[in-house]
Amino acid sequence: MAYSNNTAAGKAVEAIINDLPSLVAVAVVDITSGMALASHSNSPSINPETAAAYNTEVVKQKQKAMSALKLTGEKIEDILITLTNQSHLLKLNSAGNKFIYLVVNSRETNLAIAREVLRTHVDEIN
Repeated sequence: MAYSNNTAAGKAVEAIINDLPSLVAVAVVDITSGMALASHSNSPSINPETAAAYNTEVVKQKQKAMSALKLTGEKIEDILITLTNQSHLLKLNSAGNKFIYLVVNSRETNLAIAREVLRTHVDEIN
């Protein structure tokens, strides 16, 4: 457990764990630094702090692509990466400076429910 429930990020992580207890990992990430502000993993093979840094680069590269394509007025709401057995979701807050990173087992978790849980809690990290 790498979070304190005295912070907004920690409270969001705790709420997501309560709503999706079978999640694989979750982190609240600062896009500027790539650092996890709060994180939790139910799997010894997934380090959410390491994933936070790499997924920050995914977000930054997509933002660069959007700029190159002149997609003005558009902003990233979420990014979904599907693997063989996992779904990795990145949900950006409205300010676009933080995101929630969530990993779920794609065979055990309903994707629509996972997305709804993120949508419900993303405003807590503003």
